[in-house]
Amino acid sequence: MSQLYYGDNLDVLREHVPDESVDLIYLDPPFNSNANYNILFKSPDGQQSQSQIEAFEDTWHWNDRAEAAFDDVMRSGNTNAFTLLRAMREFLGDNDMMAYLAMMTVRLIELHRVLKPTGSLYLHCDPTASHYLKLLLDGVFGATNFKNEIVWKRTTAHSAARRFGDVHDIILFYSKSGDFTWNEILLPHSDGYSDRYRNEDEKGRVWADDNLTAPGIRNGHSGEAWRGFDVTAKGSHWKISRKAVERIVGADKAASMTTIEKLDLLDADGLIHWPRNGGFPRFKRVLSSGTLVQDVVTDIPPLNSQAQERLGYPTQKPLALLERIIDASSNEGDLVLDPFCGCGTAVHAAQKLGRRWTGIDVTHLAIGLIEKRMSDAYPSLQFDVIGRPQSLADAEELVRRDKHQFELWALSVVDAAPWKGGRKGPDGGIDGIIWFKPDGKKTEKAIVEVKGGATGVKDVGRLAQVMERENAKIGVLLTAQPPTRTMERDAAAVGIWENKYTGRKHARLQILTLDDLFHNRRPDIPWVDTTVGKKAKRETTQQQGTLL
Repeated sequence: MSQLYYGDNLDVLREHVPDESVDLIYLDPPFNSNANYNILFKSPDGQQSQSQIEAFEDTWHWNDRAEAAFDDVMRSGNTNAFTLLRAMREFLGDNDMMAYLAMMTVRLIELHRVLKPTGSLYLHCDPTASHYLKLLLDGVFGATNFKNEIVWKRTTAHSAARRFGDVHDIILFYSKSGDFTWNEILLPHSDGYSDRYRNEDEKGRVWADDNLTAPGIRNGHSGEAWRGFDVTAKGSHWKISRKAVERIVGADKAASMTTIEKLDLLDADGLIHWPRNGGFPRFKRVLSSGTLVQDVVTDIPPLNSQAQERLGYPTQKPLALLERIIDASSNEGDLVLDPFCGCGTAVHAAQKLGRRWTGIDVTHLAIGLIEKRMSDAYPSLQFDVIGRPQSLADAEELVRRDKHQFELWALSVVDAAPWKGGRKGPDGGIDGIIWFKPDGKKTEKAIVEVKGGATGVKDVGRLAQVMERENAKIGVLLTAQPPTRTMERDAAAVGIWENKYTGRKHARLQILTLDDLFHNRRPDIPWVDTTVGKKAKRETTQQQGTLL
């Protein structure tokens, strides 16, 4: 069964992922190149969440955690990785970039451990740190196991001050050994490509003639005469398609064949064209069903604001990009791991292609988003969620251990976007916002306040004041403690809001407890589905949600 973990991926890898158990790793680690790289949500009014920044801010500063990561690399036994990391520290000093690289190196060592010998790793990064990361990957995986630097055009052209516009990301592709899983990916031919393929043989193959020789004399069999044709006399050598030979006899046998044997084999298979004028034989290049995928990706556009798969995650990658990687480097039933799974594109693609998957993220917000995404896409899918509260006792323990993470978890359960204030600044009595469209057009908001500790009448009154100040139609108080009768009375006194579009009435101030959440009760928020058809409009509420 596939699994989704909440927690620090270093701890999860060490405690839960066995040696050589993973077939493919994709990771898109956060990097603080612009101080807001990994923000999960952007709300309709432009307010952004701090939750992901807070989760990773220690990663971007040299502190005790960075020093500990550096020491872990030293103790790992990987002398190449440590030698490189130490040299980088001497060059960079104890700064933000060095902290990031130390954090990444100790995790790359663990990822190498869990990868099967036939496995591969793809690291997605921006050019700010890609050169450092490549050196570290050379140290961990071995320079000979570097396969590609893939360039993906992640955005359209834009202006940049006093430099070329930066429009691409880098994806570094490494295998663990020379014997790794690889499936050829073919793309449709470009317009006009097949125009020169004008011939068809008795086997129905469409072909065009191509050179069977190339300039320059080489030592060995490539310069031998064949069927009376002496290539060395005209200063050339035989140029033989390796793939054509391998398709006939396989790679192992092809490697042991001489040039003359390969030419005889191609001729016997009808892949040699003999000109009527008696000139040098030519190679029949057969039209393939597509063009092999290349290391510059321009055919997969970034997600635009109208993309159906868009989740409001600024660094979300297109599903098609992950499908290509997973198709190329894994097979059906293989295990795909994403240790920085964010909004879950990699695990979504893995599920779509029939792979098992493991996702890890350090915020409850991300885990909740992925739970919802996978449940929406695959309603009958069963997968384990480890590290998130699965019972009332778990939630109460989270309240005691980390009230901020409890807040993020509670907000994710009710599909609320965290407010920009929170732990790092005044939140103005707002922890989260639920955006909804009561008429299918105009966006309204419901304010959510989360209380992990003692709750009383004053909290109801304060939320009512915030609702008036923010012109919010609905307010929701999520509390770890059951409300008193006085709290319920004061909440009811805030009144009823009627949705003029549907005629339904909703309590303006609603109180939900942890027990309510674990019994699948949700805020009564109107949301009109206008996607079924122009005339088919139905009202649903978030009470229909399921707590995973």
